[in-house]
Amino acid sequence: MFIFEKMATLSEAYREHPLNLHHIIPLDFSSAPNLPESHAWSLSKDDHDDDYLSNSNGSPSIPIIDLMDPNAMELIGHACENWGAFQLKNHGIPLSIIQEVENEAKRLFALPADHKLKALRSSGGATGYGSARISPFFPKFMWHEGFTIMGSPSEDVKKIWPNDYARFCDLMENYQKQMKVLAEQLTRMMLNFLDISNGENKSQWDIGSSSNMCGVVQLNFYPPCPDPTRAMGLAPHTDTSLFTILHQTQTATGLQVFNEGTKAWVPVHPHRNLLVVNTGDLFHIMSNARFRCALHRVTTNKTVQRYSVAYFHCPPSDYVVSPLVGGVNNSVARFRGVTVKEYVGIKSKNFGEALSLISTSN
Repeated sequence: MFIFEKMATLSEAYREHPLNLHHIIPLDFSSAPNLPESHAWSLSKDDHDDDYLSNSNGSPSIPIIDLMDPNAMELIGHACENWGAFQLKNHGIPLSIIQEVENEAKRLFALPADHKLKALRSSGGATGYGSARISPFFPKFMWHEGFTIMGSPSEDVKKIWPNDYARFCDLMENYQKQMKVLAEQLTRMMLNFLDISNGENKSQWDIGSSSNMCGVVQLNFYPPCPDPTRAMGLAPHTDTSLFTILHQTQTATGLQVFNEGTKAWVPVHPHRNLLVVNTGDLFHIMSNARFRCALHRVTTNKTVQRYSVAYFHCPPSDYVVSPLVGGVNNSVARFRGVTVKEYVGIKSKNFGEALSLISTSN
């Protein structure tokens, strides 16, 4: 239980800054033969234009990095600087564990809507079934349903499966432990790339102390959509975390990362042996803007259902995130220091402007 006792610190941050997600109930997609107006977005032609979307025919694609490569640290660092995202192979997470978690997600989302709603996220709550946390910031709803886990999911899952929850909980807890080990390895590599020396720059957060870190697992389901040209699986956003590790099912491409150089959305094609890593707002701050916080979105598909499992890696809510300006990154700090809890609060009120509100150049 050592990794779960600290989870409350992050969930407290979300509870203190509620987004009224309790009132945004996922649509019963199985009973929607047509796209309802509540989910119909005004998307530009460019959003579905093959000339606008980068593809594999000579256009840029996010790097694929082998964690066993002797130059992995440099390759990861450069990917974070140029893309804010990369795909990772030889990551050490057994495929069997990933497959078991994916199967449990499928079992959960296949339940009738009234069963899933028993675990509907409470008003101001951080875990359970419901819509994406970014939902209140957009005028239309998304073609998506999710299930959020912080620590043990037993409290929420017992509401759905009162007598059959143990396997789900055991698998999700094991998955968190496995992901946490990988996340800490990546964190050390990223900090070493930034040439952060021991001492004051590491502040009160010891990256070698696993008990200090917080993780969130998000199960995502994107049902087949009757009109994918007018729907959005997840709207464009950046993650609040240090970084996110994502597994996506092999059924269809849906995840896209925005490339600042080409000003195009780049599809991230799924592969059974690869995990997607994208840096978030907190590492953007900590790196003094050297690392991009990847703008990404998810599109829908007319015939194929799609699943993904995201692991968000974060410091505890009372940790002060501030620019690390030592070593080769010796420059003027571009952001003021902010606790994780404070930043969650700022973003909950100023979704697209949170980073600019803590910028020191204002």
